[in-house]
Amino acid sequence: MIYLDNAATAPLRREVAEAIWPVLTRGFGNPSSHHRVGEAAAATLKAARARIARVLGCRPGEVTVTGGGTEADNLAVKGLALGNPRGRHIITTALEHEAVLESCDYLHRLHGFEITLLATDATGRVDPAELTRAIRPDSTLVTVHYANNEIGTVQPIRELAAVARAAGVPFHTDAVQAAGWLPLNVADLGVDALSISGHKLGAPQGVGALYLRGRLPVEPLLHGGGQERGKRSGTENVAGAVGLATALDLAEAERVEFAPALAVLRDSFVAAVLASTPGAALTGHPVHRLPGNASFTFAGTGGEAVLLELERHEIVCSSGSACAAGSDEPSHVLTALGIPSDLAQTAVRFTLSASTTAAELTEAAARVHDAVAAVRGLAG
Repeated sequence: MIYLDNAATAPLRREVAEAIWPVLTRGFGNPSSHHRVGEAAAATLKAARARIARVLGCRPGEVTVTGGGTEADNLAVKGLALGNPRGRHIITTALEHEAVLESCDYLHRLHGFEITLLATDATGRVDPAELTRAIRPDSTLVTVHYANNEIGTVQPIRELAAVARAAGVPFHTDAVQAAGWLPLNVADLGVDALSISGHKLGAPQGVGALYLRGRLPVEPLLHGGGQERGKRSGTENVAGAVGLATALDLAEAERVEFAPALAVLRDSFVAAVLASTPGAALTGHPVHRLPGNASFTFAGTGGEAVLLELERHEIVCSSGSACAAGSDEPSHVLTALGIPSDLAQTAVRFTLSASTTAAELTEAAARVHDAVAAVRGLAG
């Protein structure tokens, strides 16, 4: 099997499994318990939080461990919007992950927030000048993803964050797809909040983290025992935090070497698919994109049919966001870019990992040609 769906979830790394096993078997205490077993768990959690903070370039107290990227996005968007008395206006894009878009919709429906969607170019990039024009005196929050989960386009986050900072508006970025491939130092990026998810990095599913700049007012989503400095009640997932810290450490240590090399493989794969498969079109930005993302539309096919044909030949990929799998609707990302609905429904996304080889991609490109031809033949 050639696995090319790492944006949906990456395999658990062996180093991560080895790091969390002692926590699961011996360090199982509740960090809130005031005995030596609980205090040992609290110390393990503290150390994991410090490791996460070191990669993000922030203080450990600015890291909230969550149940995943979706919770981190929800806490950032809802928590910052409801915690900021400035106004009732949120600025975002139509290309965000559903965790952000549905949080904005919730705030609009139940709390009267007005939502402004920034325009993008045909590749999904936001012009910082668009944000400058959109900010108002009552703007409460700007939330723009670092890199898109479907088309891989990378946003000019530093420039966008600088616009928001100059206007005094908190800026959040969903960095779930960017983690491990792009720099995450929050001071360099200039962001006030940043979300990540463990299972995109080789950590277990069910753990993520949210950076929140110190003293930024936030309304918690979960109430109860006041864990995570009152931002996220509930017994902490100590093993998950250790897994996230370990995976993040490994990814950051490898990023400078692996990201450029993977981008070269990606570009070769993209060129091979475009050259061998008539009607194939790359979606997203050709240069400003994640090193492991290659996403296409295949006119005259159905994306799900191509996926099934590819899987029959042991190539595993996806039609877009795993969170939207099973939906009959075309991708909201692609339609927001102006791609017609019938063409958007032909989308297929290939996402690579640091272990993906040139030989695997050569095989995958050949299988893409065969799969598209087979589906078109059936349609004809």
